[in-house]
Amino acid sequence: MPPEVPYCRSLVTPVLVRSLSPVSPEAKQELPFTHKHWQRTKKMNFTKKKVIPFLVLILATVSILRLIRITVTSYSSSSSSPPPPAFTPLQKEACTSPSQSCTQVPLHESMSSTNRIGTLANMTWLTEKEFQLLSNLVTRRAPCNLLIFGLEQQYTFLASINAGGTTIFLEDDPDKLRTIKIKIKLNTTKIYKVEYQVPAKDAYKLLKHARKSQACTASSGRLQMSKCRLALRNLPQEVYDLKWDVVVVDGPSGNAPEAPGRMAAIYSAAVLARNGNETNVVVHDVDRTIEKWFSWEFLCDENLVSSKGKLWNFKIRGQLNSTRFCSSEPVMLV
Repeated sequence: MPPEVPYCRSLVTPVLVRSLSPVSPEAKQELPFTHKHWQRTKKMNFTKKKVIPFLVLILATVSILRLIRITVTSYSSSSSSPPPPAFTPLQKEACTSPSQSCTQVPLHESMSSTNRIGTLANMTWLTEKEFQLLSNLVTRRAPCNLLIFGLEQQYTFLASINAGGTTIFLEDDPDKLRTIKIKIKLNTTKIYKVEYQVPAKDAYKLLKHARKSQACTASSGRLQMSKCRLALRNLPQEVYDLKWDVVVVDGPSGNAPEAPGRMAAIYSAAVLARNGNETNVVVHDVDRTIEKWFSWEFLCDENLVSSKGKLWNFKIRGQLNSTRFCSSEPVMLV
């Protein structure tokens, strides 16, 4: 026999039976309360159904109004901004370099200190701490001879700090030469357009060449007459003639294998620094392999005096009699 199943009465059953069966006089007294409760529930549901579309409509209206407001504000800001300034065409000045000529970019009028501070606040190329290290260095040595490989808007302020000294920028990017303006009033600040022939992908071959070639030693002679493949021989003559107090290497870009690398710039900065009494050579982007390799090789970790972020500051003392850049053995590359 099948097992006995205990009888369970559904809680819904009385309601169904009660609604389908005739209503007794005793039960009629309970109906008004039930009917009112049903009407109230129906009224509440009906009210919710009508309120939800209204809420959706209100939220959609608010969103559309905010979108219109943002659009109008953006349009007003763009229309009120001044048009870009007109740039003066490049003026060519013949260099006495043995290989080729260079181009000097004219300077522009000075701007107020308020605009200078406001412009500096919008710069993002160097971090605040990196730029502080560099500006403090130039401030301590100013007025001095300042050579900068690479033209960035932030570096134009270094020329202002170095008022009374000589500042030279070397840049190969035509776009930067057209868009970045030196807004200072100093005859001792110049911008030259130069060319770099060696791509970044050849860095390893050039480093091995420099280690084997006698022409690349520290005492190989004047840079512009050097036979070393890393030597920059197409620079303006005054770059070779002056004794530099500060050299900044932040160019060329070196940001792709086919782009010009900074191998020659770092090597040439090391050679130029050894011609002075005491030269600070500052290299940016040392988080990249080429900048790190060539800084270790020719500027030497023993000369590293300070750093901040991706900026290394080396202090090079004139050592014209030494045949080596570093006193310690170079890092071996496999």
